[in-house]
Formats: sequence, structure tokens, C-alpha cells
Amino acid sequence: MTTTRRTFLKKSAGFGAIIATPSLWTGSTRAGDANGRKTVASVGVGGSRGRYNRGGSIARNAAKLGHMIAVCDVDDLHSSEFNAEFGGGLNTYRDYRVMFDQERPDIVTIGTPDHWHVPIAIAALRNGSDVYCEKPLTLTIEEGIRIRQVVEETGRVFQVGTQQRSENESKFLEAIAIVQSGRLGKNVNANVAIGGGPAEGPFETFDPPANIAWDMWVGPAPKAPYCEERRKMFRWFFEYSGGKMTDWGAHHIDIAQWALGYDLSGPTKVSAQGQFTPLVPDNLDWDAFLDGEITLPNGFNTATEFHIELTFDNGSTLGVHSNFKRESDGTEFDNGILFEGDDGRIFVNRGKLTGKPIDDLTEADREEINARVVELYKGKQPGDHMKNFFECTDTREQPISDVVTHHRTMTSCHLCNIALMLGRDLQWDPQAETFIGDDQAIALMSRKSREGFVAYA
Repeated sequence: MTTTRRTFLKKSAGFGAIIATPSLWTGSTRAGDANGRKTVASVGVGGSRGRYNRGGSIARNAAKLGHMIAVCDVDDLHSSEFNAEFGGGLNTYRDYRVMFDQERPDIVTIGTPDHWHVPIAIAALRNGSDVYCEKPLTLTIEEGIRIRQVVEETGRVFQVGTQQRSENESKFLEAIAIVQSGRLGKNVNANVAIGGGPAEGPFETFDPPANIAWDMWVGPAPKAPYCEERRKMFRWFFEYSGGKMTDWGAHHIDIAQWALGYDLSGPTKVSAQGQFTPLVPDNLDWDAFLDGEITLPNGFNTATEFHIELTFDNGSTLGVHSNFKRESDGTEFDNGILFEGDDGRIFVNRGKLTGKPIDDLTEADREEINARVVELYKGKQPGDHMKNFFECTDTREQPISDVVTHHRTMTSCHLCNIALMLGRDLQWDPQAETFIGDDQAIALMSRKSREGFVAYA
């Protein structure tokens, strides 16, 4: 074992058993409710006045297909509003650990801030539940390796909320089918644009409202004072998320890697240019900051703009941009995926799928593409991400957005952020899943947990 690997494992050893973690459930099925519907418990549901909240949205979608029995949220107002939609009959909790001591739901949905996804997911899996978790699933590369292991060990069904794999009128699946059909020719590369991040703060801090268990909200992340921005706009704090890279990158990088044939592997090199908010000093010790050993002013600290290139072992490249602009031909876009090969190019986002190869499709070509879409969707017709999950809880197959492929997507997202933090090219071994010859980069693959909130077993 090299010194580098020892450093990584020593740091990862901080992720021990969860406090009050339920023992591993060994039963194969549950009885469900009296009508045979699967029982559902939801962790993180947002408020009913904010229905855009993905946690509340996925919980409600699951309730349409199953039988909701419990809700857990660190905000009592969120729980009470959600409970009221079910006649006030749900068991209500602030702490998911207490809920799993009391409940054995067939299904758990997770819609918390990102830094809580993996700890809660692992506890749910070990409690015997199948899991639907909002994206991005992981905060670090090491978390992805661990959650993949636990899904395999427990044999539970796990769906990640990257709904572009199911919905949006199958535009993204059609784009993948066209790329993989060879209609763009050889040497296909991709560029994605996902928008930049805000640069705001420092923010004023307050005592947390009485209805919010703030220390539980912060959980394994470094201790921090309460402010509304930190709670409601957590995506722009590296302590809890990864900025636009893990927000929209979790969607578009996912589709791009799938189309290029690297959804089960990953890049070998990452090069990055970009900038952070003015609150982030040059030459920051990111490892010390993310481990809670040093602090920054109380404001946003994720990247505000970036241009990154991921290179794969066959020479293909995937560019990841806040905004894509190419002067040579005037190509410019702020959200979407551009695939380009020797014989043509196509562009896709949630609103359109365009390009000459699309226009040139005959009726027979379209039938071929549609058949390929069904094949990509594991022999089923796409259309409803939650329905796909529930169907798989019956068949015991892994659903369309499985942990294995999503971990590879999130690894690429994390590689992008780590390259931005360190400001240099990085070499990555996708088989060994580690950086080559770079101790600083390896240290950023994992994080310490705050005392009292050991992240997972």
C-alpha cells in the first residue's frame, strides 16, 4: 500500500457506523398495505408552498403509486404541511435514524440537500428498503464507491432522479441512439453547457428558527451558522453540494457519457479553467476547508464559470462549460449537449433535438431509432421515471438510472470540480478509480465527517 493510498483510507476510515443504524434487513419482500400497495416513507419533502422542491415532488409521485406511511424532515413546518396532504395520518420524524428504528417501509424517497443523500440512502438500504434518491447522489467520489458496494451487498433496487433518462419525450434517448447508430460518423466528441454559478455573500447569520433542527440539517458537514441562503441555496456551497457541476452536470454529463459509450467507465484526463467567487482566495487549501479545519466568509464558494475538457482512452473528448461559444462557426448555447462527428452534428436539450442528421431521417430510420430507444430503456417504453422505479421493485431489476452508471457520471462531475480547485491537469485511472501520482487530488476524493455525525458504515 502506497503512502498516497494510506492517506485516502485513513481519511475514509472516519466514515464508520451511523449512530443508531438499523441492522441489515434480511427479508426478501414486505406485505405492503391492505390493498397490496408498497409502503413509502419520505425523507426531505420541502414545503407545500414550494412545490418546485424536488423532495416534495418525488414523494408525491411515489405516493401516487404506493402507500405513504411516514415523513421525515428537519423542518417541522415541511413535515406538517406534507402530512396534512395525507389527512394528518403519517408518522412524523425529524431524524431519519429514529424513523428507521420505528419503520420498515418497502420504499424510501430521499429529497434532502445533497450532502445527506448517501448517509440516508445507506441507512435505508440496510433497513431493507428500495430507494429513490434525488440527484446528485454523491458529494464525493468515495461516497459513490461506497453506495455502489452497499447496493450490491443488500440487493435492493435503487433509482437516482436523473429523469432525462426517462422523460422529456425521449429526446435524450433518441440523441444517444443516433450517436451510437453511427449517423454522425467516427470521432464523435461532445460539449455540454450547464450555466454558471452565482457569486454572492457574505450573508448575515441568525439563530435558526425553532421549527428547524439546524444542527441535524448541517449533519456530517462542517459546523456552520444559520442563514437562509445556506439552507435554501445550498447548491452554491461546496460543503453541501458541487454547484452547477453536480446540479446540471449530473444530467447532461450523464447523457453525454452514455452516448459516447463511457457510462460504465470514465475519462483518463481532465483539464480545467475557471474561476470562483471573490470570497475564495487563491491557493486555498481545499482539503482543509472541506474537512472543516479552516473556514471561508459566509457566502457562495462554488465555481462561477468554467471550461473543462474530459478525455477518454479512445481519444474522444467531453467539454463541460458554463456557457459554450465557438468563434470559428458562431456556435453558442447556455444549456444543452452538442454531439459532433466526422459526418454531422446534433444538439439536444429539454426543449429540442435538432441537426441535419435528424432532418434527414426517413420513416424507416425513425422506426430504427425508436426501437433502439426501447433497447436503451432495457426493453421498456420510456416516459415515467417513478413508474420505472416501482416496476423494478416488482421485477427486482435495477432501474434505468442505476447506481453504477450514476456513480460514473458523478465521478466525472467531481473530477471537474477537483481540477478547478487544484488548477492543473489531472490523470485518472477509471479502472482503479483513483488519481495517478497526485496526493492532493486523492485527498479530495473523500471528506471527514463532523463529530457526532459519522456518515455511514
